[in-house]
Amino acid sequence: MEYASMNFIELPFFTNLLLLLVLARVLGELAERLGQPAMIGEILAGIMLGPSVFNLIHKTDEIGTISELGVFLLVIIAGLEIRLDDILRSLKGRNIIISILAFFLPFFSGLGVGYFFGKEAMVTVFLGLCIAITALPVSIRMLMDMGKLDSEIGKKIITVAIFDDVLALTILGLIINIEHTDKSLTAIATVASISLVKLALFLLLLGIIHYAMKRLSKKEHFIEEQLNKLVNGLKAKESLYALLFIFILIFAMITESLGFHFIIGAFFAAMLLDGNLIGKNHVHAFGKTTNGMAMSFLSPIFFAGIGLEFSYASIADYGLLFTVLAVSFFSKIVGGYLGGKLSGLDGMSAFTIGIGLNGRGIMELVIANIAYTSGMINLEIFSILVIMGIVTTLTTPILLKWSFARLDKRM
Repeated sequence: MEYASMNFIELPFFTNLLLLLVLARVLGELAERLGQPAMIGEILAGIMLGPSVFNLIHKTDEIGTISELGVFLLVIIAGLEIRLDDILRSLKGRNIIISILAFFLPFFSGLGVGYFFGKEAMVTVFLGLCIAITALPVSIRMLMDMGKLDSEIGKKIITVAIFDDVLALTILGLIINIEHTDKSLTAIATVASISLVKLALFLLLLGIIHYAMKRLSKKEHFIEEQLNKLVNGLKAKESLYALLFIFILIFAMITESLGFHFIIGAFFAAMLLDGNLIGKNHVHAFGKTTNGMAMSFLSPIFFAGIGLEFSYASIADYGLLFTVLAVSFFSKIVGGYLGGKLSGLDGMSAFTIGIGLNGRGIMELVIANIAYTSGMINLEIFSILVIMGIVTTLTTPILLKWSFARLDKRM
């Protein structure tokens, strides 16, 4: 890490863990009470305890391992919110126009920023990717808090966010494979082609399993009943959770074996756990346990870990910082707005969709963290992306409430 030369007060591991968790939970609670996602407070906890402020804790391998588990569970939680049918819905009719513009306008805007500031190709692509993504869990939480999750606009925001997240994670898988080449045009083209074939095979496997599960589920509650028999026949506690967790780990292992990041497999595997196919009670129980593990312990440590690695002092190019903030903010809103208008929505509805897609939050920070820990971006770019994630997540609920209020007045 780039902090290696700094002097730290070396505290025992469990003391570090205790300090991180307590402050992360306290500041996370404060953020929730102020109407913001808990992750904002958790990141601030890491910034305060890390090199940026009090310099009490740095990110050790042990904290990094716990953070990886946090990422794993967060991705599962995001995947549980999505059905493959939802993805197909985002590709149907005029929704596809919003989905494409809301992703590719910010993506190419991010590429333009990287090119303008003379950044390397890999850094430029990650800028585009992080600017293009929408944090699906954050969007769902915001819309739930406003009572707009089931509204027509709310549903469009969610379907477009699903498309954005799936596409971003797919591109991430390709980037990770390309990173290990010698960067020549021939090598990149070869690896990209092989990666696309691997990805196609993986998606084909997903499709086959999804089709088989749907066929089996036509026999009323067949999969649910078989799971019940299996769980009832096992004496070990939490057998259902273990079985579903193993199912997801198998997919994570497959994607790692194919050269992609484990979160790709975990995300898509969680999507297969459809309550209509394996039983709503099973999915609810699994989701509840996963949320408990993630939100009580692993997720706060992950976000606090991001704060530990964040360094405002590492940002030397303030022009790049403010450009990334401006481009990320406006390109996403404009992309959603143009897509909405072209799909036949009125101006205010289209504007509301653009605002609703602007929060980056969890998924953008997961991708930024992967890029940084893999050495694909440096500390300065990582810190800029953290600030971008925080700023867009803080401002989105405020603007979205205002926008929905304007829409409600017209009804």
